[in-house]
Parts: sequence; C-alpha cells; structure tokens
Amino acid sequence: MSHIVQIQTEVRDAVALAAACARLELPPPVHRTVRLFGAEATGMAVELPGWRYPIVCQTETGRVQYDNYQGHWGEQRQLDRLIQMYAVEKTRIMARCEGHAITEHLLDDGSILLRMQVTA
Repeated sequence: MSHIVQIQTEVRDAVALAAACARLELPPPVHRTVRLFGAEATGMAVELPGWRYPIVCQTETGRVQYDNYQGHWGEQRQLDRLIQMYAVEKTRIMARCEGHAITEHLLDDGSILLRMQVTA
C-alpha cells in the first residue's frame, strides 16, 4: 500500500543538516553567531553558494533565519535545495533507526520520491 505525504520541514537535527550539506558539497554547518544585514543570529550556520550572508538553523526551535534581500543577496533555490536535502537525509536517518529500507528517485520536476519498505 502506498501513501502520499507532504512535509513541512523544521530543521532540528544537526546530523541530518551536516549530511545534507555534505551531499550538496557545501561546507559543514558550524554553530556560531553570525551577522545578518539587520540582526544577529545564533545556531548552525550554513554557507550557501552566492549568498551574501549564511543561513542560520536554530535546531532547538526548528527555525531558519536568513537574509537574501528577496533574492538579490542569494538565490532562493539554493535554500530550497538545502531544505529538501535535509528532509531526505532526516527521513533516511529515521528509517535506518527503525530498520527500514529506503530508496530514492529524483523526479523530472526536481522533487524526490522516497520509498520505504517497512519491516514488521
């Protein structure tokens, strides 16, 4: 039996975030305080290609803070790819913890189809 699931992602797992960064060939996230344009943010900082400021993932709250000036200081698709890959990596980690097998397929529209074989 298959089920379609839509996920709204909160970034709460530093290990999954690091795995997503590695998979996207980004520098590993570093816990630090960074200066955004008009404020400071503390959390797991990730440097995205072409972005003026890093994004900051506060794993305690799941919140992601960033300033890309509506795309002028960084392409939104870079952040979207990171969040997508974080969700994939978090799902893979959870599936492995439960002893389930998971396969992944990239679809033509850029979305990723995950299939999990649940073991009884």
